[in-house]
Amino acid sequence: MTSAPDKSVTLGLIVLVLGAVSIGLAAPLVKLSDMGPQTIGFWRMAIAIPAALIWMLLDRNPPANAQTPSGLKRWLYLALPGLLFAGDLAFWHAGIKITTAANATFLANLQPVFVVLGAWLIFGETITKRFMIAAVLAVVGAAILSSANISIAPERLPGDILSMMTAVWYAGYILAVRQARAFASTGTVIAWTTLVSAPVLLLVAIGFGETLIPPNLTEWGILVALALGVQIVGQGGVAFGLGRVPAQIASLVILIQPIVAALAGWLMFGEALIAIQFFGAGLVLAGVYLAQRRARAVASRPLADTDKGG
Repeated sequence: MTSAPDKSVTLGLIVLVLGAVSIGLAAPLVKLSDMGPQTIGFWRMAIAIPAALIWMLLDRNPPANAQTPSGLKRWLYLALPGLLFAGDLAFWHAGIKITTAANATFLANLQPVFVVLGAWLIFGETITKRFMIAAVLAVVGAAILSSANISIAPERLPGDILSMMTAVWYAGYILAVRQARAFASTGTVIAWTTLVSAPVLLLVAIGFGETLIPPNLTEWGILVALALGVQIVGQGGVAFGLGRVPAQIASLVILIQPIVAALAGWLMFGEALIAIQFFGAGLVLAGVYLAQRRARAVASRPLADTDKGG
């Protein structure tokens, strides 16, 4: 019979995959919009706030055996994911406007490297040989998936740097969500993330002098899709999964999103997919498969030996 920890991890992995698929639609949706990059980020978070608050009201129970930090530390842990995610969106949206979408996608998806280091240093998560093999397969696969459209040019270097920094911001976000999910429900974490990110991104958009009001219903539709489909369903799925799956493994599962982005680009914009990209997608899926095997193996151990994530 499957143990309770194993069932919890399996559920977390399933929701993580669904979340990653939803997040994979972010780049095509941003590409469809003619609005400024920071304004897109602001509306993505602002429109998501009502749904996030409803989620929080319906999901207020903390994880089992939660040890809630006291005083200011609790509020800092809840606010930190929103601050880091605001940085992630600001840098990624700015970078994708300067460099190519392929460059931005590949560089941003180097986040598992930083997540692994952070998970090892902060949470003491063990880095096994199997996980390292899975990580190499997934990251190399992501590189190959983007390789057909990656280009190197001096004028794109600022965008490439911004995209690389996106990986650092998003890795920090994953680790911060993992920390918050140790004592707070998914709904609480998502609500705090949207409430903190929205005003920060609004200030950034104003600072860049971008037009804040969407000009037509098409733009509003894109923003609603980003808010509900990508932020609530996608990042909500990631937050849910991080309460059950080690951060380093979750960071690899999230690498499914470049596959979704490539397929969406093919369907929506007619972007070509060549044989080497299918090979890259296969490597990503192989890495994800090995990672989820690792997660289930950890869950099946006696409770004293398993990771203590919430």
